Amino acid sequence: MRAPARPAVPRRPALLELLLGAVRPEFCAEVLVFAAEDPVFGGGACRVESCTRAARSKGMCQGHHLRWVDAGRPDPQEFPATTDHRWRRQRPNAACRVTGCGYGTARAGMCQLHGQRWARAGRPDLHGWLADPPTIKTPAPGVVCAVTHCDLWPQATLPLCHAHANTWKVNGRPDIDVFVRRFEQARVTAEEIIRLDRLGPQLRLEIQYVLQCRHDQRATKTLPAVVMAMVRALAATGVVSLLDRSEAQWRTEIGRPAPRDSNLRALLVDARRKVCDLVDADGWESEFDHDAWQMRRLGFTGNQRLDFTAIPLPWLRDLVKRWLRWRLAAGLGLEAVRRGLRSLTRFALFCRRIGVTALAEVDRVVLERYLADLHAELAGRQRHGDQIGQLNSFLHAVRQHHWDDTLPATALIFSEDYPARVERAPRALAEHVMAQIEHPDNLARFTNPAYRLVTLILIRAGLRVTDALSVSRDCVVTDADGAPYLRYLNHKMKREALVPIDEQLHALIAEQQDRVGEAPVLFPRPTKNPDRQASTASSTYRLALYRWLACCDVRDAHGRPVRLTPHQWRHTLGTRLINRDVPQEVVRRILDHDSPQMTAHYDCTTPPSAGTGKPPTRSTSPARPSPSTLPDHSPRPPGPSSVSDGQPRRYPTGSAGSPSRRPAPTPTPA
Repeated sequence: MRAPARPAVPRRPALLELLLGAVRPEFCAEVLVFAAEDPVFGGGACRVESCTRAARSKGMCQGHHLRWVDAGRPDPQEFPATTDHRWRRQRPNAACRVTGCGYGTARAGMCQLHGQRWARAGRPDLHGWLADPPTIKTPAPGVVCAVTHCDLWPQATLPLCHAHANTWKVNGRPDIDVFVRRFEQARVTAEEIIRLDRLGPQLRLEIQYVLQCRHDQRATKTLPAVVMAMVRALAATGVVSLLDRSEAQWRTEIGRPAPRDSNLRALLVDARRKVCDLVDADGWESEFDHDAWQMRRLGFTGNQRLDFTAIPLPWLRDLVKRWLRWRLAAGLGLEAVRRGLRSLTRFALFCRRIGVTALAEVDRVVLERYLADLHAELAGRQRHGDQIGQLNSFLHAVRQHHWDDTLPATALIFSEDYPARVERAPRALAEHVMAQIEHPDNLARFTNPAYRLVTLILIRAGLRVTDALSVSRDCVVTDADGAPYLRYLNHKMKREALVPIDEQLHALIAEQQDRVGEAPVLFPRPTKNPDRQASTASSTYRLALYRWLACCDVRDAHGRPVRLTPHQWRHTLGTRLINRDVPQEVVRRILDHDSPQMTAHYDCTTPPSAGTGKPPTRSTSPARPSPSTLPDHSPRPPGPSSVSDGQPRRYPTGSAGSPSRRPAPTPTPA
């Protein structure tokens, strides 16, 4: 029997107890102050020297950024070095133009007394008059304006200069001491303060817990200004807890319509998720019963989830959840598990359509009807075989683990049920296209040298894009002869591997290591990465790649813009090596394939000739040297590119059995 669903909103006392135990003392205050250098809540110090305010835009604080805008937006690199570091109210007021006069300006650039004398003299030529000005009454020596940074003489009986006296009058003539303190330099500005005193006790604890989580995770910037916007919005709703409303309600009922207030809504949704995770923090014990698994609660990164609500049959839904939990526990990747969920969701919809009400009714007759339905829709496409394979794996697991012994013995999938696989040619790029891509002038068009280096690693080392972007900063190792190898994690095979690289690529990697400094990864994510521990996402690189291809105007033999994927460079490398008579076993080890059959795929064809557009042809290469010529001291057989003891696998250099470590000749554009 299926376990009862958990309540949507937990009991308030239980949540309150969890919050009281989770929030640390430094986050329990109603007013939280963060330094400008705080990696999460600060923006870094303003680039104007001696300014202590947090940077907000163009590397400058709000005051200096506004001053930069008022100045006509000059060069943002030069402006911080030339502007006054003091804030507007700390900067000195203008003094009288008369030499030796310490009063502030009041009229025509002169103080009030000299302005009166000049007016009574009939307003003569000002330059001549300033050469011999009349004597005026001056204050006692050493007496200056009461405002600390102002050195001007006070006006009449007031302890303030002319400008500060006018400001004092406009502001209602407050107590002089109170007024003067307003001009003292603030150590912390409102942009660095989060005030939670307007929230109720539980809601305040929830926001404090969320801020603590963000501080500990250090995954993204959280500006106090955005937090205060969320606090004001929450205070206006009158809610007691973030869980009073669903995530969908918070998305639509708070802030101004999109795209405005998007940061506010994103922070609010993330805050609700963190509070929910605190309540459901029991891992699988609490998450399994849900019909939508939040994978972040199970140790996965991001906000991914597995949704079982599309499976309409409860008896099948529970078995699918058990199957997928077992597969995740066995180490299967989330995307592979997601494919299984999609396949079983389709099977569940079919069962409902034909009236299957229990697992005991899923026999060979039902499976044959389903196979026919699959063929009618997919007709031998790649997804066709995957759908059958996922269903077969599910039925086998149910029978193997005795999850439900009512499954009929005839519910079997046979090898003849799978559609015939169509052998596809490798997706190698034509040499005409590769000549354009590898041309130095085109490579120089990358605005980010990190993306140029990733492209060269993909082309010359044949890594998958995720593996290339995830390499560590110290990814280069050398053998006894000093030959460089790139060490990386083969995510698909779940093992470390080595691949030989040329000296030019080695030098470019060394330059990138200098650029990233102490970052643990070679290609840190450019944004939302305060500690620089997260690697650049493949989607970020792909966008940069597609912009670069458009900028270089790379075209195929028919003059059409080239559309490619980074993985095609892996196919291109494999095909190039085969066509250069490199033995398949060496190619298998370079690409870190698990079986010779995977590598043999590249030996079937040669890529289209550059610029001809001819179809692929069978390879007619002569006999190749035997793989037995390779030294037999691989640390992790059978692949020398695998690593178990940290020692790189040697490849014979300068022979047909290995790629050269010298840079490839520079191609010329077609």
